[in-house]
Amino acid sequence: MRTGAPSLRGRVGEAEWRMRVDLAAFYRLVAHYDMADRTATHISAAVPDEPGAFLINPHGMLFHEVTASALVKIDLDGNVLLDTGWPVNRAGFVIHSAVHAARHDVACVAHTHTRAGMAVSAMACGLLPINQHALRFYDRIGYHDYEGLAVDTAERARLVRDLGPHKAMILRNHGLLAAGATVAEAFSVLVYLERCCQAQVDVMAARTELVTPPAEVCERTARQYEAELVPERDWTAHLRLLDGLDAGYAS
Repeated sequence: MRTGAPSLRGRVGEAEWRMRVDLAAFYRLVAHYDMADRTATHISAAVPDEPGAFLINPHGMLFHEVTASALVKIDLDGNVLLDTGWPVNRAGFVIHSAVHAARHDVACVAHTHTRAGMAVSAMACGLLPINQHALRFYDRIGYHDYEGLAVDTAERARLVRDLGPHKAMILRNHGLLAAGATVAEAFSVLVYLERCCQAQVDVMAARTELVTPPAEVCERTARQYEAELVPERDWTAHLRLLDGLDAGYAS
């Protein structure tokens, strides 16, 4: 199967094109930071000014190959609205359509199967508040019990229920989910969550007594993150990184 895609520049509106470029950049960064799982997992973004439409990866394309023009546009029922010649991952449709349909404050959703994320997803304790990064998620993360491959649309209601008002969720025995009002925010949530999982696996492997800050400090730190964090600052820096490595994502 081909790995390229004819350019859609000029065939879609400016707002959609900008979203396509940002989403393609997200895929490239997930590959760059070794968070990809071959052709599995998925990241999606709502199409601006087109309610119910979202962009998702062409299933079968490695994340480092994804371009703005290759992304497939589908609706909440899985109908292809702009065909780029690639299929859509069924589990990707189920998970992402669930969040986009229910959470209108969310524009971007990412799901990964990283080594550390899968490890923490199997821990009964969940994500522990044992470092500064993890305190960003203090009382601000959901958990969804494993039900098998996420290919049944009936699971969508339970995914949304378990995510609740949060922008991060651990899919038990499965992996991580991150969401954001922008692509920049979803990327920030995912990177922080992944780093927390990596640190937790390392600390627990040391088999030593853990230090946990008092609850009031955990909550205060979480609120500080909400007030002080500016995802766009890191995002623009990452776009410069990608442009220096390979600007082909924006084609």
